[in-house]
Amino acid sequence: MDVPTNIRNMSVIAHVDHGKSTLTDSLVQKAGIIASDKGGGARFTDTRADEQERCITIKSTAISMYFELNPDIMEDVKQETKGNQFLVNLIDSPGHVDFSSEVTAALRVTDGALVVVDCVEGVCVQTETVLRQALTERIKPVLIVNKVDRALLELQLDPESLYTSFLRVIETVNVIIATYYDEAIGNCQVSPELGNIAFGSGLHGWAFTLHQFACRYAKKFGVDRSKMMERLWGDNFYNANTRKWTTNQSNDDGSVNQRGFNMFVLDPIYKLFKSILADDTEKYTDMIQKLNIKLTHEENELRGKDLMKLVMRRFLPAADALLEMFAIHLPSPVTAQKYRSETLYEGPIDDECAIGIRDCNPNGPLMLYVSKMVPTSDKGRFYAFGRVFSGTCKSGQKVRIQGPNYEPGKKDDLFVKSIQRTVLMMGRFVEPIEDCPAGNIVGLVGVDQFLVKSGTITTSEVAHNLKVMKFSVSPVVRVAVEVKNPNDLPKLVEGLKRLSKSDPCVQCSTAETGEHIVAGAGELHLEICLKDLEEDHAGVPLRTSDPVVQYCETMRSESSQVALAKSPNNHNRIFMSAQPMEEDMIKDIETGKVSSKDEIKARARYLNETYGWDVDSARKIWAFGPHSVGPNVLVDTTKAVQYLTEIKDSLCGAFQLATAEGVLAGENLRGCRFNLVDVTLHADAIHRGGGQILPAARSVVYASQLLSDPALFEPVYLVEIQCPDRAMGGIYGVLNRRRGHVFQEEQRPGTPMFNIKAYLPVNESFGFTADLRSHTSGQAFPQCVFDHWQLMQGNALDPTSKTGIVVRATRKRKGLSEDVPPLDRYLDKLNRTWYHYIQILAHLSGPGGLTREILLQNPKRLVVIEKDERFRPFLNDSRPDQLRVSFSDAMDILQLPGSYFDVMPKRIQIVGNLPFGVASIILLKLLQAISNPPDTLFGQLLHSCQFVEFLLMFQKEVGEKATRTGADYLFSHSIIVRQRCASQYLAIRLHRGPKLMQQWLDL
Repeated sequence: MDVPTNIRNMSVIAHVDHGKSTLTDSLVQKAGIIASDKGGGARFTDTRADEQERCITIKSTAISMYFELNPDIMEDVKQETKGNQFLVNLIDSPGHVDFSSEVTAALRVTDGALVVVDCVEGVCVQTETVLRQALTERIKPVLIVNKVDRALLELQLDPESLYTSFLRVIETVNVIIATYYDEAIGNCQVSPELGNIAFGSGLHGWAFTLHQFACRYAKKFGVDRSKMMERLWGDNFYNANTRKWTTNQSNDDGSVNQRGFNMFVLDPIYKLFKSILADDTEKYTDMIQKLNIKLTHEENELRGKDLMKLVMRRFLPAADALLEMFAIHLPSPVTAQKYRSETLYEGPIDDECAIGIRDCNPNGPLMLYVSKMVPTSDKGRFYAFGRVFSGTCKSGQKVRIQGPNYEPGKKDDLFVKSIQRTVLMMGRFVEPIEDCPAGNIVGLVGVDQFLVKSGTITTSEVAHNLKVMKFSVSPVVRVAVEVKNPNDLPKLVEGLKRLSKSDPCVQCSTAETGEHIVAGAGELHLEICLKDLEEDHAGVPLRTSDPVVQYCETMRSESSQVALAKSPNNHNRIFMSAQPMEEDMIKDIETGKVSSKDEIKARARYLNETYGWDVDSARKIWAFGPHSVGPNVLVDTTKAVQYLTEIKDSLCGAFQLATAEGVLAGENLRGCRFNLVDVTLHADAIHRGGGQILPAARSVVYASQLLSDPALFEPVYLVEIQCPDRAMGGIYGVLNRRRGHVFQEEQRPGTPMFNIKAYLPVNESFGFTADLRSHTSGQAFPQCVFDHWQLMQGNALDPTSKTGIVVRATRKRKGLSEDVPPLDRYLDKLNRTWYHYIQILAHLSGPGGLTREILLQNPKRLVVIEKDERFRPFLNDSRPDQLRVSFSDAMDILQLPGSYFDVMPKRIQIVGNLPFGVASIILLKLLQAISNPPDTLFGQLLHSCQFVEFLLMFQKEVGEKATRTGADYLFSHSIIVRQRCASQYLAIRLHRGPKLMQQWLDL
């Protein structure tokens, strides 16, 4: 453990049923942990009873094993090593797509991956998914082509056909690697002549690499080992007559040369199989002696398959081939962390923590990433399972436990606690250890109550977090759970907390109706989670609802108008628009390529170059949501708004709430961009607090969504089905009934089996496997993996459309009213009566503030304060003593741009006398809405403070013809210009600029 150059951290990854756990057994047996006669059948890393029953792996399981390598192999290890003793920390991961979050957790803490592929089935959908995840995490793969015994015994392929099937598997794997690999890792291509591919049978416990055969033949023939390896693969043929190698399969005389791989590698295996199964004792005994295999008297009594397994295990032990690959081709932590550190660490690449991770320094600051929680025998407690990237982790050590939401310099999601114990994970057992240096995988006791699922543990006060994991599956299938006995409710709540900890992907939440919701990646994942909840975590009988699907809300078009929402006190206004985002950008956010933690300028440049965003807008992305990481953005497009920074947190908080529960059905939003267009705020801080801004901001987001043709995304599975030719008709029938469609079908070469790929909406997938089996007489084997979100057709606001039906059903299930709320519930209108604005002007603003009564009684006592420097000289030159109005109360009118006022409303209700200045402002508004107003009306308004009758007469005579700007008309009437009073100052200040103000003063 103290020699990181001799450590290999690796995961075993593959499609379901390709033989990961069985292969792992041969290594566990070699390490002396299980008896040799159990190898291949024990599935030691399947630690749960249901894993043994179902014969599938459900939870990823770690085991640390010590090996001593053959000194002859050490000269091929190009990395720095000390001696021939190796520690292999192996994690056996699930292959079923529903549990691929366990694979992600395993990959994060390892540096290499053993990719297992069934040579008969070939590369399947989940093989590609897990290999892509591994390459994204900068994990180096090696390959084993497994179940070769099936090709020999079931399909009875001849050597050339077997070679072709191997070649096809290797080419497919290399295409995936070439598509997703990161240049920082270097060359990741796998090839038998490089020695990073093994062939074998996990069940029978044998495997080989070309390196092993090359070593045998190099010794026998006295040739160079590396040259021999090259000859044993590809189009290299051996002419037995001339005893020379050639690249031609046929000779001039018509005789055929044998491929090197077939002759020197497969031929001995074929002969051994054939003679043992044919019970040709003389032949196989001779071969066994030549291979220097010693059998006991009891073993000599064995016949058929049992003898074949035993001989093959002795001839080509799987553990030797695998260990050789791990030591030579997988990186040590020292090698891997050099290129992985920049993708692991969120902080600057030159701080002490980043350098400690890069150098895998056991004396640096502790940096440990907890990737998952493993239940202990003590009910309700968990081991925090993770990897030490830097420093040394010790029992009793005081550490900073940083959750995924921790931000440097803040105290949110941060705990300073001591590690009670450190343990080594050994399958279903644990071994206590004193300390664990950098480069090792470890289990921690005593930190589980401070982390939900994953997090960073460090001793450095300046440490940033290690990056959170990105899962390839989403929890799209959910059920509601309730207890049969109401007295057991507290146990259920506690059980849900434990379940949430124990699984990286499961989501437990409480709906507004009070229902407890459990969401999983698929039917099997949910079934396992609910079984764990009922039997272990809660320990009480439960009732569960039928599974339902999680949808996402989105929009199809840009907002038809700018949405406005006012705060409850009517003193603040928020203007917003919305538009959909490109699918590629949504994927960039979901995969973490674009995030809130990116450097602002770099992110703006990327958005500008890739998606054509305006650079200013790209720099002013305020938030991603929901949960600060979702695929929706809030962009500030305002210009010169006062007090905006004060309400930023409230706006972002409302945005997070609104994107977590959309207006249609209370589901997450996806792919929506919200643009903050403008904000009008009250001058007094007390009137623009969070209590005023939050509800208004949430309303304006909902209004923007409703104005943008709202729609629903539904999750879609990629279904891969393996079946014989005669079963294909039944498959098409089942898929068509369930809104699925086939997009690819191909025959697997050399077999009567077909591979069909189709898309199937998750909503239609319940009972799909049983339905498919019944229509194909049990001959079809489907595998569903979440693939993408698909836009549902139809108007979401039309209750008769497919989308509308889903919306109403979802709202009903959540206890909401079935109808989507109307737009006017969230959208405020601008054309309020003038009485409304007069009330704002006369609003009480604290002790001694301006009231309507004061305005009515003695307007001359009030003072105007001009905050804009451009206007201060004009205010001083005019005669503000004729009317003084408190700036803080006048701002509601003064700051509103002219475009925000509508035409004259139909009916005006004003009670009592109004000050001259207010009358002038109203006059200006009226002038904007009419053409050619009669002179007498101005005179009447200006010479009378009682003007209710005038307004009624004005409306009756002139009507609502909105034409030229009335402000210009003011200047053609000397009666107004001569007044030079503060009311005119306010009127002109409201709508015009310094230039017009100067004209007025010059007159």
